[in-house]
Amino acid sequence: MEDHRTSWDTATQTLLADGDSELECLCCRIDRWFFRREVRQRLRRYLRGLLAPAGRRNGWQMAEQIGEHDPSGVQRLVREAQWGADEVRDDLRAYVVEQMSTPEGILIPDETGFLKKGTHSVGVARQYSGTAGRAENSQVGVFLAYTSPKGTALIDRELYLPKEWTEDRGRCEGAGVPEGVEFATKPELARQMIERALDAGVPCAWVTGDEVYGNSTPLRSALERRRQPYVLAVASTTTVGVNLGEGPEFLTAVEITQRLPQAAWERIRVGEGAKGPRLYDWAWVPPPSPASPVSGEAGGKTPAWTHRLLLRRSLSDPVEYAFYFVFGPADVGLETVARVAGSRWAIEGALEGAKQEAGLDEYEVRRWEGWYRYVTLSMLASAFLSVVRSRLSEETTFPETVSPPSDPQKGGLSSDGSVGSLHKGRRGTASPHRSGDPASTSATALGEAPSSRSHAGVVPLASKTPSSRQAVPLPPTETTPPLTYLLL
Repeated sequence: MEDHRTSWDTATQTLLADGDSELECLCCRIDRWFFRREVRQRLRRYLRGLLAPAGRRNGWQMAEQIGEHDPSGVQRLVREAQWGADEVRDDLRAYVVEQMSTPEGILIPDETGFLKKGTHSVGVARQYSGTAGRAENSQVGVFLAYTSPKGTALIDRELYLPKEWTEDRGRCEGAGVPEGVEFATKPELARQMIERALDAGVPCAWVTGDEVYGNSTPLRSALERRRQPYVLAVASTTTVGVNLGEGPEFLTAVEITQRLPQAAWERIRVGEGAKGPRLYDWAWVPPPSPASPVSGEAGGKTPAWTHRLLLRRSLSDPVEYAFYFVFGPADVGLETVARVAGSRWAIEGALEGAKQEAGLDEYEVRRWEGWYRYVTLSMLASAFLSVVRSRLSEETTFPETVSPPSDPQKGGLSSDGSVGSLHKGRRGTASPHRSGDPASTSATALGEAPSSRSHAGVVPLASKTPSSRQAVPLPPTETTPPLTYLLL
């Protein structure tokens, strides 16, 4: 495989030259978090060094790149200088929103691995790494991307700590892990980042992600409580309640594909890939009973919200499927949610671009704070390139425009599920930081959506459930119609 460091090209150099004043404005924006003048000056050189064609972004080569005689200065910037990585992250997110947000914006969580040697780097363990496609000694970072018709950028990050780390407080203390940090799954880290973005007012029509995140009931429930629409991949073994014309019944996602007539499938292009348009057959399954309107904030009636199961079928291999849970207004169209599902690939390009162009995976830090500092600065440099590209070229990596859902409470636009114009992207290859098609499947509910205050993931089905499964009654709320069961 070609070394990703060779991706530096004339186009990137031109972007950096054309965006010199933009980079200075970005640095001025975050100067308030760097208290010493010397550190602020080095910050500017360091960001340009991250974007320069250095062989590796290690201390010595970075020092040489920015004109310093030894690596002590760049190491001090990342490891010891006084500045807050979270404060810079917040400014990075605000910068991306300012420059690239639209009402059609989509938030996408994903993880990527960083191969490491030894046992001292914070969070390192033998664990599955998409970078290698197998279990390797590595660190894993969970990232959040924002994508819109203007481009894609990483806006948040969390380091995943395996249990073998969080259960060894001495090891954590040695790596500088703050005392209050406990074990959190990757979906939980994604939830924290998504909620930070939503709390900060990031315009977000949808959330999408692969099955690592779609299989998480707590993540889906958290989004539903906020009335945040999502299209999340789930596993093929997911069992759901459906009504395909013979009354409510429980079927796995794969079994549903065998029962759908050919007329249920629709061919939809969801983006551009390395070999041309990403074209698939799509279908979806409605809830077992019609959804009902829920009260709006002003006491009026807004469109019903509902769950559906979305199915994707490969054209080249008709037995290759992917499955998604959809939560959102009942009047959103199939084409819209298919394109939301297809936009998940945007984070693949963003992560690989950050590695190729801003050295996201080339850090030489072992401690907690150093990891967050380096990764945040690399994300900042990468976001700068994305913003400059969005201004200078119509060939920027744009997802197809996806109409936001028609929920007046969320400031949505069209109610007909229509899709806007298509912007062709320059990069379409799947990133090597993951292996294979991430779309897949966990059982959740298909049925009428609860209100933003209610518990999520419910299925309004028949009065009896199979005896082999445990039925859990949904606690009633003032705003939720009497939904029946959630399958566990």
